Amino acid sequence: MELIATAESVEQAKELLHAGVDVLYVGEDEFGLRLPTSFSKEEIKEIVDIAHAEGKKVCVAVNALLHNDRIEKVIPYLQYLQSIHVDSVTVGDPGAIHLMKQNGLTIPYIYDAQTMVTSANQVNFWAKRGAIGAVLAREIPYKELNEIQRQTMVPVEVLVYGATCIHQSMRPLVQNYFNYVGDDKEVVNERQLFLSEPKKEHTHYSIYEDRNGTHIFASDDVSLLTQLSKLDAIGIHKWKLDGIFAKGDRFVQIARVFDEARTALTNGNWTDAIMQRLHDQLLELHPVGRTLNEGFFLKKPEDVQ
Repeated sequence: MELIATAESVEQAKELLHAGVDVLYVGEDEFGLRLPTSFSKEEIKEIVDIAHAEGKKVCVAVNALLHNDRIEKVIPYLQYLQSIHVDSVTVGDPGAIHLMKQNGLTIPYIYDAQTMVTSANQVNFWAKRGAIGAVLAREIPYKELNEIQRQTMVPVEVLVYGATCIHQSMRPLVQNYFNYVGDDKEVVNERQLFLSEPKKEHTHYSIYEDRNGTHIFASDDVSLLTQLSKLDAIGIHKWKLDGIFAKGDRFVQIARVFDEARTALTNGNWTDAIMQRLHDQLLELHPVGRTLNEGFFLKKPEDVQ
C-alpha cells in the first residue's frame, strides 16, 4: 500500500515523509492543477533530494491542459525534472505525451486526465503507450472501481482524503469579479471563498484560483478511511491524500492517521474499534466548516447523476 500526499512547503514535505507518506506530490502551477502551493524548480529539486535520502519518491504534477503558450515550455520543464531524477510525473494532455516520446524523454508518467479517467479501457489505452499508472476520477462508485481494477494493466490511484473539483474554468472568474467591483482583490489569494445555494444553507462549494483559472469544489470533502479494507480487498493500493484545504501540521497528522490505518490492515489488526478511533481523530483534524463523507464510493452506479 502506497500513501501519496500533496505538500505545501519544503518543511511540510519533510514532515509528511516522517509521517509515513511514500510519495510526495508537488509541482508548479504553470503545468500542474490545483496544487496547495506552486514550487520553483529549485524547491522541487530540494524535495526530490530529501525524499530520495529517505528512500521515498516524488511525483510532479504536469497534468494541466496545455494551451499553445505553455505546450512550448513543457519539454524544457520535463527535461529538467528528468535531470533531477524525479520518480514520475502525472500527465493528462495527449500533446504533452506525444512531445515526451518525440523528444526521447524517459521519465515515467502516470495518466491523469481528471474526470475523464473512468474505465479500464481508457487506462489500458495509455498503458499501451507507456503510462505506468493512472489516476481515477473521484466520482467512481466502489462497484465500478472493482471492475476497473480487475481489468487494468497498470496500478490505479484513488483519492482517499481531500476535496473534489466539480468545475474548472480557465478564466480567473473571481479575480475578474473583484476587478469589476473595485474591491480588494487580495482576498482572492486567501482561498476562503465559497458558493452557497440560497435554499440550501449548508452547501459550501469552495473556490480556488490559480494560474490555471477558477476551480469549484464539491460541498463535501472525501474520506474513505472507513472503506480502506474494501480498497485493500480489491487490490487498489495507491491512496492519495490531497491537502489543498487541510493546512500545515493538521495535514501531517491526517497522513499519520492513514499510515496507522495502513499498518493495521497490513498486519491483519484492522478492527471496527481501530477504524472508529481513527475516524474520530480524522474528524477532529479536518478543517472546521468543511464536511466529510464517502463521496461517490457507496453509491450505486445507476444512481449516479
